[in-house]
Amino acid sequence: EIKETAGHLLEGYEERTRAFVQVQQGCDHRCTFCIIPFARGRNRSVSIDRVIEQVQKLVSNGYKEVVLTGVDVCSYGADLSDGSTLGVLVQRLLEAVPDLPRLRLTSLDPAAMDEELFELLADEPRFMPHLHLSLQAADDMVLKRMKRRHSRADAMTVCERARKARPDVVIGADLIAGFPTETDAMFENTLNAVTDMGLTYLHVFPYSSRPGTPASNMPMVAGNVRKNRAARIRAAGDGAMKTFLNSRVGRTADVLVEKDRLGHCQYLAPVRLSFDAPVGSIQTVRISGVEDGHLIGDP
Repeated sequence: EIKETAGHLLEGYEERTRAFVQVQQGCDHRCTFCIIPFARGRNRSVSIDRVIEQVQKLVSNGYKEVVLTGVDVCSYGADLSDGSTLGVLVQRLLEAVPDLPRLRLTSLDPAAMDEELFELLADEPRFMPHLHLSLQAADDMVLKRMKRRHSRADAMTVCERARKARPDVVIGADLIAGFPTETDAMFENTLNAVTDMGLTYLHVFPYSSRPGTPASNMPMVAGNVRKNRAARIRAAGDGAMKTFLNSRVGRTADVLVEKDRLGHCQYLAPVRLSFDAPVGSIQTVRISGVEDGHLIGDP
């Protein structure tokens, strides 16, 4: 389940530096491409007290970073009677566990980010400046046919608000290429979002039909076209990532050491250290260069 909801964050898991806590399961929405609501059932949230208890145990066992995961994490609390939201959960968790150095969230729904999340992004340094959006597309007609709850403008607003709250925040997204009925013009709207929204970390998938979903009955885009479109988006993402990594040279970064001389900084960028440091420690380093997709961190 972690691989499904937080695959992009798995590095460090086995080394007991980064831990994953599932705060909700299931989904109440019916995106036309998705089988999860049928396989996992309705949204079910873990109580805030239970989440705090789990995180306290993880911190006492030496974990330095916790990732809150879920199938539809922004729906956290909708099934609870106490008015809990994801933002409230994050706020209470950080208050209750002051020794937790770093907190991240998995894919966020642009249609359901509550106000507290933006406030925490602005005011809480332990809330890492990296957001990953469950965007899926950036063309309004495709989004409508997907039965997503956000528009292109909504996603743009989320990115703008996040950067206003934390100017150095880095934003990634999940994107599907070649959704049924997607025209060249519709695809270009999604491709252009990489630049328009300033996206850096991309997870791009060519559309794959799931039997029993409404999208499986829609007119399909040819398989080779889907693959080509996915490749073009990935190439745009690779370019954005290269630009971001180069922009960090000469600056400092805080690196959670996960393996021998390897770790990730607060922006989730991979860092190779030029010196020995204990696994599980957080090192403030100066970025001296970029090699093979890694920042190089010096003392």
